Amino acid sequence: MGFVLAGDFRKGVTFELEGNVMTIVDFQHVKPGKGAAFVRTKIKNVMTGAVLERTFNPTDKFETAHIERKDMEYLYTDGEFYYCMDTETFEQIPLTADQMGDTLNFIVENSKVTVSFYKDKAFSVEPETFVVLQITVCEPAVRGDTATNGTKPATLETGYKIQVPMFVNEGDYIRVDTREGAYMERVKK
Repeated sequence: MGFVLAGDFRKGVTFELEGNVMTIVDFQHVKPGKGAAFVRTKIKNVMTGAVLERTFNPTDKFETAHIERKDMEYLYTDGEFYYCMDTETFEQIPLTADQMGDTLNFIVENSKVTVSFYKDKAFSVEPETFVVLQITVCEPAVRGDTATNGTKPATLETGYKIQVPMFVNEGDYIRVDTREGAYMERVKK
C-alpha cells in the first residue's frame, strides 16, 4: 500500500480517511500571509456518495485506496438483488439497489456496466456513457406541435422519465447520455 500527502492531493486521488474511501473532488492549496499553509478540499465518500469539505495540513499522510474497476454484464434481478457477471471469469455477484444506484435508470438485462471494487467489495456500478433504450409510454404529438422545438415527457423501458422532442413516439428507440440522463437522438433498431 502506498501513501499520499495532503500537499500532493489532485482531483481523482483516492485515499482512506477514518476507515472510509474518499476521492478528491476539488482542492486548493492555501498559503496565508501569517500562519501555516493548508489544503482546502472537497472530498466524496465513494461508498455513500456524501461530499464533505475538509482542510488538511500539507504534511498529513493518508493511505492510498486502490479502486479496481471491472467491466461486467448486468444479468437480472430476483427482486432483492441485482446480478452482474464478470465477462472474463463468468462469476456472478449479487448487488443491492443502493450499490446499483441511478444505474438502474439506464440498464436492461444484458447491459454492459462497470463495477468498482475496494478490497474485493463492490461499492458502485456505472452504466455505459451512451445507451439505447425503448420508449414505452409517450403521448402522441398534437398536429402543429412538431414544428416548434418543444419537448414532451416519455417513459423508458427502465421506468426512467425523460424529456424527448415532439417527433419521438412510443415504441421508438433513443440514445441517452447517462451522465445527464438526457435524450440525444432517435435510433433505428
